[in-house]
Amino acid sequence: MSECADSYTRKTRKTAVLAGAALLAPLGLLAATGNAAAADSGVWDRIAQCESGGNWHINTGNGYYGGLQFSASTWRAYGGTAYAATADGASRSQQIAVATKVQGAQGWGAWPTCSARAGASGSAPAASGSASATTKSTKPTKKSAKPSTGQSAGKATGSGGSTASEAPSKAPERSPAHVGRSSSRGDYTVRAGDTLSGIAARYTTTWQHLYAANKAVIGDSPDLIVPGQKLDF
Repeated sequence: MSECADSYTRKTRKTAVLAGAALLAPLGLLAATGNAAAADSGVWDRIAQCESGGNWHINTGNGYYGGLQFSASTWRAYGGTAYAATADGASRSQQIAVATKVQGAQGWGAWPTCSARAGASGSAPAASGSASATTKSTKPTKKSAKPSTGQSAGKATGSGGSTASEAPSKAPERSPAHVGRSSSRGDYTVRAGDTLSGIAARYTTTWQHLYAANKAVIGDSPDLIVPGQKLDF
């Protein structure tokens, strides 16, 4: 083979190699970016299926909670208590929101077996749905006191429609008869229905003695005593 032919052959081979490299370069770039891309949105459900049978509210008492089996300390460390005390009390989207933080810090190795089975790679997908902590807003209801348009208890409505607000009437005090008579201070106050003989009998004395001791109060007639009089013994 002549030297010119050999030189042509080498140039042809070099051109073919360069062309092949140019074709393979985009494929290599695509593979690299594929590894860095986020995992598909169903990866958390596949991990949960592996970890807990897909039960997002499971609590078997083994110290791990929820669909992705968070320990209480991990759940607390990554802000899960903003949603619930432990993961089993939070919604699916809330658990995924916390899991995304864990994955960002620890990688898929936080779920070493199940993430591999789920084909997880790259960064964690964003949580779908609302993961915000829901707080029940309770506004105190004000009770408006409406003025009563009807009759109030204890008030009578007159013919003109006005209500007569009357204070409870006091029983009229009986003023003792014969107020002009002396009512000196003594040991017994005469009550309605009393008689001089009756009072004397209760106090083991005679009506004569009682009358004599209180003649100035009783007056001329021992048969007429007035409620409120003070009798001495």
